[in-house]
Parts: sequence; structure tokens; C-alpha cells
Amino acid sequence: MKRSHKCNELDTSHVGQNVRLIGWVQSIRDHGGLLFVDLRDREGITQIVFDPKLEKFRDVHSLRDESVIEVGGTVTRRPLETVNPRLATGEVEVLADELTIHNLCEPLPFPMEDSKAEQVSEDLRLTYRYLDLRRKNSYHRLFLRHIAARTARNYLDENGFLEVEVPYLFKTTPEGAREFLVPSRLNPGCAYALAQSPQQYKQMLMVAGIERYYSLARCFRDEDLRADRQPEFTQIDLEMSFIDREDIYALVEGMLARIWKNTLGVDLKTPFLRMPFRDAMNDYGSDKPDMRFPMRIHDFTDAFRSSAFKVFAQSVADGGVVKAFNAKGLAILSQGEMKQLEDAARAMGAKGLAFIKAEDGQWKSPILKFLSEAEKGCLRSELGVEEGDILFFAAGKWENSCNILGRVRLECRDIAVKYGLLSIPNNAFNFLWVVDFPLMTFDGERNRYVATHHPFTAPVPEDLPILASHPHAVRGQHYDIVLNGMELGGGSIRIHRFDVQEKVLKDILKIDGDVVDSRFGYMLRAFKYGAPPHGGIALGLDRIGAIICGTSSIRDVLAFPKTQKGQDLMCQSPSIPTEKQWCDLFIKSTAVQHGKD
Repeated sequence: MKRSHKCNELDTSHVGQNVRLIGWVQSIRDHGGLLFVDLRDREGITQIVFDPKLEKFRDVHSLRDESVIEVGGTVTRRPLETVNPRLATGEVEVLADELTIHNLCEPLPFPMEDSKAEQVSEDLRLTYRYLDLRRKNSYHRLFLRHIAARTARNYLDENGFLEVEVPYLFKTTPEGAREFLVPSRLNPGCAYALAQSPQQYKQMLMVAGIERYYSLARCFRDEDLRADRQPEFTQIDLEMSFIDREDIYALVEGMLARIWKNTLGVDLKTPFLRMPFRDAMNDYGSDKPDMRFPMRIHDFTDAFRSSAFKVFAQSVADGGVVKAFNAKGLAILSQGEMKQLEDAARAMGAKGLAFIKAEDGQWKSPILKFLSEAEKGCLRSELGVEEGDILFFAAGKWENSCNILGRVRLECRDIAVKYGLLSIPNNAFNFLWVVDFPLMTFDGERNRYVATHHPFTAPVPEDLPILASHPHAVRGQHYDIVLNGMELGGGSIRIHRFDVQEKVLKDILKIDGDVVDSRFGYMLRAFKYGAPPHGGIALGLDRIGAIICGTSSIRDVLAFPKTQKGQDLMCQSPSIPTEKQWCDLFIKSTAVQHGKD
């Protein structure tokens, strides 16, 4: 059982040769007594011709699509009128003289053609994922993801990195996302946590003198799922010693440029744009701005400071802001679409969504009677208002107002694309670095500061003197790499000094001293033994794969993804442990009715 060629390799140079192929039956056609079978492997398709009148082919009529067969025969030219220019093998066919049926296929649960299969429910395709992966689109996505991963590995190897495996089983930490716990049978009452990322391990590798580490790291988070989130995912994870932010930027830009070139044949322009966090929020209402379209947000705080419209004036008096943007051409919005935008604003904490339409030669809005001519003039000149435009406003606290208009801006983008008012090319790749995030954010519910990124991010050196007195004003050496409104990855220069790390954990974040000692004691101790300055980044390999494959869901580039309920429908997991398994772990299940609340 050894094939001589793959199903994409035969051409006119092989005419007259005896060959052996093996693969899946793509389709069967009966033409005037001869059977034509398209034989497929992962590389392509070859047409096989059978003469069912021959005794040795008496079983050929039993074949069904997706059966596995092995064929021997002679390569011949196709008649000129049957040449298929869409196939690499379209000028030839194999006249079969041997047939081995390795496995007949039962009736399929869904059609295998890409256009038809993708109309079938995703749950059905995930239940039969091994069939779904046979499709051309599915294989192509896994292949591109493979090229991206291989390119990253080769690039990092060339740049002096050492690939090091780090443990999946870690210890639980008080910060970050919810973790998956793994009870320890050998240590009753104790549990591991599946690592959310290799963050602390890779910092220990820097202390160990590895200097340049990377891994394609599996990470785990027990969070509610959506299209771009899975309970287990893969990061291109790296860390370097004796570097600064500029070194990280240059390295990552080079790696992404290589990935885009090797997968899509696209030459990315470097260096990427750098944008401070406050500029991103002020201008686009997001720390991961989509810059492929206009609708830039403008600040009108000063213009409405003494406005007769009390909502705006009071917001400014309370220390807030007034912001607005122009959705060009969208005065045509229906009532349903307006409600959609208002619901989006309310979901971000708005009480409503103020607007002004410019249509039929006049401005229309419930708030218009409160605005002075000077205020309207300011809006007109600043936003370039024309017939058919609509302006949207937000007033209140700075961050809330930015977030509200950022969400409405994206909703307007999608509606404008639907109406043909906005065109976003598929090959528009607008990369940028968002930098200078605040190191700390005050959490009103917990009445304390929390790390904006994670508690190991180093402050910008010039802000270190005000760390204790004004933590809210301290910028972190944190950076996110953003593409078309999606965060591809994030990282930071790390704290490497014992005194600074201890101050951040105990004095700024107010983590109890005993907790700090038990969770991070080994790290603080390590920093006393010659820890080098270091920093790194982690990029989502699954997200990169989805973007280069042109799909919105990372499930499409994973071999065996989970559903939004975290279930593997093919394997029927998670499953219910036996009583003995629970007992071995010294655990008693409190779930009722077979594990359901």
C-alpha cells in the first residue's frame, strides 16, 4: 500500500506510466458505461476511469462518496473536449487496472462541498468534525495556520531564541481571569491551575540567564466563550533580556511581516504606527482602534461648557467631557437601526444617544432647540457636516464617553458597509502599536487599584518617583499590537527589581502580605539573585490564523474547537467522572441531575 504519486502531481509528462494512487472518493459519474471517479487526497484531485464490465471491477458500483480506495493504472491524456483547466491534473486521467476498497463510507450527515457544508449548522459539523476537516476550506485554514506557526518558529530561531517548554500545571493566582483547577490526588486538598499564560515561568527563565525564550504556548482560561475566545488557545510567547520597548517593536514587526509574506504574499509596511492609549481612546473610542475607515471622534468639551443644553453643561461642570463624531451619509438610518445604535450605547452605560441629522436642507434633532448658533457653527466646521450626515454625541466621564462612542462608531461602520456607503478592502491591514497605557486603574467596587495589564508590568522610568503618591498617573511600559480593531497580542517591559515589585503588589495593589508571599514569594526571592532587565509579548496564534484565513471565528482555524458552552461535541466532553474518580481526588460533587445545576 504505497502510492507512487499524490493526487495533484500527474500531468502530461506522466502519460504512459503506471501509477498507484490512494485517497477518498470525491464524486462518481456514470458516462456511457464507464465510471469516472474523482479521487482526492489532501493535495488535490485526479480523475480515475473504470470499466465496470471487467470482472475485477465488479465492486466499483458499491462505491459511495468519501469511501477510501487504492487504484493502480496507466496515465492517459484526456480527450481535448474533457480537459479541466481548473485542476492541476486536468489534462490527464488514470485508466484503472487495479482497485482496492479500503473502507466504504456510510451515508454522509451533511454535504461535503464547501458552499453547501457551510450552510449546515455548526453544531452538526463539529459533531462530525473529522468529516468537516476533510473539506478543502477546512484543510486550507489549518495549512495556513501551520505556515504561520512554522514561520514564527524559523524567524525566532534566526534571531537567537531558544524554544523552551514550560509546565501547563501551575499554581492559582489572585489576579487575572478565572482559572481551570486540577485537583491533586497526591496532595489531598490541593489543586493546580492550568496556566493562563507562561508569564511567571518565562520571567524565571530570564532570571536563569536564557536571555531569549519562545514557545508556542498552550494557555487556559475558564471564561464565557464567544467567536474569538476558547477555553484553550495558543500564543506565540516570547521574552528577552537586556532590551527595551523599541527592540520588542522591531522584532515583532519583522515576524509579522514574514508571516504575512509567507502566507498571503503581502508585503507589510514597517515600522507600524505608534499611538498612545489616550489618543486611541480620544480619537476612536477604543484601545484597539479600527483605522480602516474615518468617523473620528472629536472633543467639544470647551464648546459646550456654558451650553443651554443642561446635559452637556452639567457633564462638563462635573469634570466630564462632551464628544461627538460624524457618521457620513447615515442620516438614512431606519428607526430600527437607530434603536440598534441606542441599545449599543446603553450597553456601554449611556442613558440615551443624542444625535443631529442633516437632511432635507436642515438639521433635525430633539436637542437642537437647546444649541446656540455658535455651538452649531462649531459642530459644522469641526465635523465637516454635509447633507445626509448624522452626528452622535456622548457626555459624561471621559472613559465612559469614549467607550460609548467607540461602540456606536463600530456599529455605524457595519451599517455603512451594508448600505454600500463604506468599502473596506479585504487586503487592508492597518497595524499599530497602542502604547503608554496607565499602569493602574482604580476599581471602585473593590476600592483599590488593579493592574491595567498585569502586576509585573514596569512603570515608565520617569514616572517611577510618583508611583506611591499618584499611581493613577503612572504610565506602564505596556504595549498592544492591534490590527483592524482586533488585539493580536500584548506585552510589557517587566519589573525586575525586588523593591519595586514588592511595593506594587503590597502597597499599590493592596494584596495581603501573606498572599503575596505564598503566591509570588519565589519570584520576589528570585529578583534578589541578579535578575536582568527583561520584557516580552504574547501574540494569539489562533487570531493571526483567523485573520490570514479571512474568517471571523478562531474556531475555524482550530482542529477540534469547543462550542460556546465549552463542549467538544465530537468527543462529548466534558463528561461526568465516576464516584471513584471523585473519591480518589478527595472531592464530593455537589452537582445534581448528572452534573447540571
